[in-house]
Formats: sequence, structure tokens, C-alpha cells
Amino acid sequence: MKRRKALLALGVTVLAMSTVAATPAELTPRQLAGQRVIYSYPGLTPPDALLQRIRAGEAAGVIFFGENISSSQQITGVVRQLRDANAQSPVPRPLLLMTDQEGGKVRRLPGEPVLSAKQVAQSANPSAAAKAAGTGAGQNLAGVGMNVNLAPVLDVYRQPGNFIDKYGRSYSQDPQVAGALGRDFVTAQQSTGVAATAKHFPGLGAVPAGSNTDVGPVTLNVPLPELRAKDEAPYHPVVDAGAKLVMLSWAVYPALDASRPAGLSPMAVQELRNGTKFAGVTVTDALEAGALKSYGGPGNRAVLAAKAGMDLILASARDVSQGDEAASSLAAGLSDGTLPSGEFSAAVDRVSALRDGVK
Repeated sequence: MKRRKALLALGVTVLAMSTVAATPAELTPRQLAGQRVIYSYPGLTPPDALLQRIRAGEAAGVIFFGENISSSQQITGVVRQLRDANAQSPVPRPLLLMTDQEGGKVRRLPGEPVLSAKQVAQSANPSAAAKAAGTGAGQNLAGVGMNVNLAPVLDVYRQPGNFIDKYGRSYSQDPQVAGALGRDFVTAQQSTGVAATAKHFPGLGAVPAGSNTDVGPVTLNVPLPELRAKDEAPYHPVVDAGAKLVMLSWAVYPALDASRPAGLSPMAVQELRNGTKFAGVTVTDALEAGALKSYGGPGNRAVLAAKAGMDLILASARDVSQGDEAASSLAAGLSDGTLPSGEFSAAVDRVSALRDGVK
């Protein structure tokens, strides 16, 4: 009985201010779990399975990749289709529709921002260039109906040509420069109505060339004073500027937690929350990353991430079944108490506030 009351209270919270029903209705554990999962799909056409999940109120949003986009006109049509499905959902909130539009070589949509983060920092007027990049990214995404950008990158690179510098994704080797330009990008982009995501906390700037968390485990033996002074420093001005999301990395930081990657570590999440006073939405990096090969399937990874304090789970393998596995395991964890209902409710509330704040 207590469990059912807790779930009922959680469902009422999620459906507060509902425009669908005269009185708030209870969401199922599966629907509640879906509020924490970002889905992906293969090819240019969203499959019926994804549209069904959205109509059922069992998905928080969708991430798009290059393979999903053939033109601005095409993806605008897809977004409209997803939004139409969401209009039938019992959860009357906008979907989170996101992509990686960092600039330079890391762009899913044609157009702005053309400059990479490194090129922004090397320009004649870096602050103006960062603001222009943020505005361009926001207008570009909003123009096709997207409302979340998985940018900017705040990693402070150590060696030229290393993992994060290879494609010009890092602003600088100076954390103050990275923080200032990241703040300018975020402020400009969010003024267009598109939420920004600072990444990859606490930082991938020390990852050497040839290593990649997408491919396999990475451990960064950075002393805690250096981690805070160099890698975490850019997050302070960006969080102060109101960045809506922060993505945690899949690297292991023994200075914080020697046993688990940051996105599965309660200590790393608390380092973010307590150190920067970030109160927004935490989001994982790709759930299928090679760095997590020893942590079981999507379901187990999702539960571990939720236990650590991650709000949104990024099921980005271009496979709807991956998102389903994540959501089903979250729902089971909520139902059996593995995932405490109070913490689950707080995570859903943060995601709901984010969705209420975008178009």
C-alpha cells in the first residue's frame, strides 16, 4: 500500500497542470521511467515502435544523428511527426529533441555554428565569436524544431592533438578561457529558446590520443586539486549562467571514485551538485559506450546511472529496443524499491521542469 501511494504521488507530480484530463491521473511505473529516457532510431524515418512509446507517454525525447538527417526540410518533417505523436501522450509536455551541434567537424545539421570551439578561441574576438556560435546553433536547431543542444564542450585539453583537441572540440588549455567562452555560448544559445548541455563533467581534457570512452574504458589519474582547478573550473561560470543540462563523462577519476565511471558514480554527481551548485538536469553520455562494457546491458547501466543521480539516460544506439530495455529496468527498480521513489520523483521533476521550459 505504501509503495502504491508513493507511485501515485509521483504520478500526480508528473501530471500537475495537465491539459489532457480534468484531474491528474496516475502514471504507471513504465511511464514514469520513460520520463527519464532519451530514445534514438536508425535511418531517416522514425519507426512505429518509437511513435507508440511517445503516444503512450513513455519517452522523454529523442536524439538525432547524421544518419537521421538528409536535409533541414526532411528533419523538420520528422520533428513534426514526433510532436504530433506527443500531442496524444498523457504527459502534456514538449519532447526533448536534441542533437550534437558543437560546431566545426561535430555537427549533425548543415549550417551554424561553422567554427569549432578551438577556432572560436583563436578568432580575433573570441567572446563575440562564441556568442555568434551559440546564437547560430540555437537558431539552427530551433529552425527545424529541436530544443536541446548537446553542447558546449568544456573539456580543457592538455596535449595538442589529444582525444578532445583532435577535432578542435576544446576551447583552450586555459580553464578560465574555456569557462568564459562556454558561458558566452550558453547564454547566447539559450536566449534562442534552445537548452544547452555543458559536457563532459568533470572533464575529458586529459584523455590521451588514441583513447576514447566510446570504444573502451579510460582512467584519468588527475589529482583532485588539479581536477578542480583545471577540469571542473569552466563549469562554474557556465552553471552560473544558467546552463540547463550537464553531461557526465564515462571516464574513471580515481580522485573522486576509483571503482566507477563518473556517470555511474554518486561521488562524481555530488561533486557536480555540491561544487558548482548545479540544480538542473544531469544526462549520461551514450549508454552503449565501450567504457561500460563491464556493466552489463542497457537495463543494468540505466539503473546504475539512476542510482548515481543521473536524471536522463541517453539511449543513443539507434535502436528503440535499447531505450525500452533502459526504461523497463528503471520501471522495475522503481516498483521494487531498488530506486527510491523520492529520488526518482526528484529526477522526474527536474526533467519535467526542463521540458516545461522549452518549445
